[in-house]
Amino acid sequence: MALASANDVVVLKFGGTSVSTRARWETIGAIASARLERGERPFIVCSAVSGVSNLLEGLLAAAIAGDHEGVLAEIRAKHEVLATELEVDLDALIGKHLEKLGRFALGANLISEVSPKLQAQVMAMGELMSTTLGAAFLKQQGVALAWRDARDMLRAVREENANDNRHYLSSPCVFEPDAALLEEITQAEEPVVLTQGFIARDGRGDTVLLGRGGSDTSAAYFAAKLGAKRLEIWTDVPGMFTANPRQVAGARLLRRLTYNEAQELATMGAKVLHPRCIEPVRRHAIPLHICCTQQPELEGTVISRDVPDFGAQVKAISSKGSIPLISLETVGMWQQVGFLADVFGVFKKNGVSIDLVATSETNVTMSLDPVANALDGGTLDQLVVDLSKMAQAKRIGPCAAVSLVGHDIRAIMHKLGSALEVFEEHRIYMMSQAASDLNLTFVVQEDQADRLVRKLHALVFGDRSQDELLGPTWREIFAEDEENDEDERQLARGRWWRRRRDDLLALMAKHQEPLYVYDRATLIDSCEQLQAMTAVDRLHYAIKANPNPEILSLFAGRGVNFECVSPGELDHCLNHVEGVAADKLLCTLNFAGPHEYAKGYEVGATVTLDNLHPLEKHPEVFAGREVFLRLDPGLGKGHHKHVRTAGASSKFGLSAGDIDRAIALTREHGVKVTGLHVHIGSGVKSVETWSENALFLAKMAERFEDVRVLDLGGGLGVPERSGQDALDLVAVNESLLKFKEAHPRFELWIEPGRFFVARAGVLLARVTQLKSKGTHHYIGVETGMNSLIRPALYGAFHEIINLTKLGQPMAMTADVVGPICESGDVLGYGRRLPVTEEGDVLLIGTAGAYGRAMSSRYNLREPAREVLI
Repeated sequence: MALASANDVVVLKFGGTSVSTRARWETIGAIASARLERGERPFIVCSAVSGVSNLLEGLLAAAIAGDHEGVLAEIRAKHEVLATELEVDLDALIGKHLEKLGRFALGANLISEVSPKLQAQVMAMGELMSTTLGAAFLKQQGVALAWRDARDMLRAVREENANDNRHYLSSPCVFEPDAALLEEITQAEEPVVLTQGFIARDGRGDTVLLGRGGSDTSAAYFAAKLGAKRLEIWTDVPGMFTANPRQVAGARLLRRLTYNEAQELATMGAKVLHPRCIEPVRRHAIPLHICCTQQPELEGTVISRDVPDFGAQVKAISSKGSIPLISLETVGMWQQVGFLADVFGVFKKNGVSIDLVATSETNVTMSLDPVANALDGGTLDQLVVDLSKMAQAKRIGPCAAVSLVGHDIRAIMHKLGSALEVFEEHRIYMMSQAASDLNLTFVVQEDQADRLVRKLHALVFGDRSQDELLGPTWREIFAEDEENDEDERQLARGRWWRRRRDDLLALMAKHQEPLYVYDRATLIDSCEQLQAMTAVDRLHYAIKANPNPEILSLFAGRGVNFECVSPGELDHCLNHVEGVAADKLLCTLNFAGPHEYAKGYEVGATVTLDNLHPLEKHPEVFAGREVFLRLDPGLGKGHHKHVRTAGASSKFGLSAGDIDRAIALTREHGVKVTGLHVHIGSGVKSVETWSENALFLAKMAERFEDVRVLDLGGGLGVPERSGQDALDLVAVNESLLKFKEAHPRFELWIEPGRFFVARAGVLLARVTQLKSKGTHHYIGVETGMNSLIRPALYGAFHEIINLTKLGQPMAMTADVVGPICESGDVLGYGRRLPVTEEGDVLLIGTAGAYGRAMSSRYNLREPAREVLI
């Protein structure tokens, strides 16, 4: 079968989530059939099965450590699941690929080395395996297709001064029109081609990669080479939005964009498209359509030359993280001809491209785009060494770039003044206004990016509605599906309030005041999850999260111990928890006076020191006693800088340089160090964190002969919004069990706070007033930051629900604000709610931790009272 015209070729790219299940492959088959019915010839480009590229990336590192068999088994298992769903023969189709992976891993293990060339060969297997299985399935379904190896059709070029790392792992390709390939495709008997993204061959025939996310770029290359009618990028989102909708659910769909605008958005952090995929279609004027695999009927975003002039405006707020900065400081550059040329030459020599540049008379600072560079620690270290020969060079980061992207930004700078006030209290390392006038970018601390994006989006787009440029919000598109998914996942836990809605409304009718309400069943559920961690020898609840006496008694009755950070908390436990034993209390003080440490010993608690000053100045308090030492591993984690409790900028813990002095002082005063403690931050969701902490403490314990306890702190993350993953406690426990097998000498203690109580609590408040300023809407409630300060203090997100009208259609977007006389008294920006009226009860979710505990009587307003149900 041959189609009438080369212009009938349509390139369709499907990402990892779009090729991971039978249902998704059925969708691919249906879309291909629909294109054939239009008289078009589909050319399909597919990624690896979701999660496989990460496994392949980790395989070689595991091989060097001799631990690759488990990774190989996991890779095989993922493809076995898919092959079973597709009803195809795994071993017959990709058995040789899996065997080859095993040989690659064995080779890496034997020579204890991984070259970029080998890494490229291993990573390419993901796409080869997924498309081989998918092609077999589609043929069974009656789709007439030919499977093609992308490496036979795409030729990579080696850039000047590109090292092997860059060449093999992030290579560009030739994409000029290819008449021979076009003729071969259009004259083939099978009307559908299925091939791979991400991979190509260089002039020597070696496999190379196009960089992570490079399947978009592969598809664009093919579209350009074939002179395609259009390029369709099929993904799990329906287009580009005014912000990342995973951060800002009120982000609006962008219906039409120019190539330049799409390039800016992709470059500045929008993850829907890889930045490299724009240039091939722009050069050949090929329209690019972003489509949603789950909802193929949605309009999506169209990127082309033919876009109406919408005038000067900001079209999106984007952010990009993990950005290293390189700073050069020297007075020698002032008026020195050629200084910057020499600097840029060093970057060229090291194969590193520069993204943003800012200069002054004595400083030049440059950002490096991790998408454009195959960055690794060795490359950056060598770069700094080479630059240090010219000036004082240092790395800063990781940072994040927050950008306002649009058209003719300079023309509307005067209108952005109020929006830019959000940066007032944040350190800005660098600011850049693009010469193309398409973006204004600020480089800030990475942990502030999400908060700044939400605030900027609320200010810039809070009063915008649908028009020719802006489509519906993410929440409007997916609200129903998200509600259903969340019902299934969280009904018994984070969204317990759905099944208790009538009880909550009855409480509000009875009390006629704002209330914190805690669900007993959810508290017990959290407790049971933690107690199921068999690697943990002793579980403490950090009562600062919520010292409600009824909650403390509930936990005590289930065998939980308590961690206290003040004499007041010690007394609170002893006075309100019947029968609590003093030896079940941890006393973890920070910058406290000597009498507080004495109090801890007086009541019989385990006392922790995180500074040597008390031991030096008041040794009599500690002489002859046992103590825990809190150590700082040098790096904090957490959702906000104010909850990161390790590193040089944190006030907590003894640094590595304090250890020798700690040993000398404890010996001098007869103090026995029986435990070591570490806590690096809150809201942490990386599984390996606690085993890493344990390894760090075990290493330090080699210097303290009496240490028997390693206290790993808390900080276990809790999902706060739809779509966020929960911390896998089973995996955390498994990693700690492995640690204990290797270090049976130690007991492991943990001391979570937020995990125990956050999901069990909600804040209920009535609507008092509604206000509109133009198209910007406000909903006022009867309490605010005096009851819940986390949004103002941390930029924390709390779900807000109209409990009175639960289930009714979303009809308005508004900021939810309290009655406190502060501009920061905002509980939620740009929230989508049903038509809301005075007297409606709003529910603020995940408020059981650090809500009432941090409340105040500011403005002499009483905070919400507490009820346990």
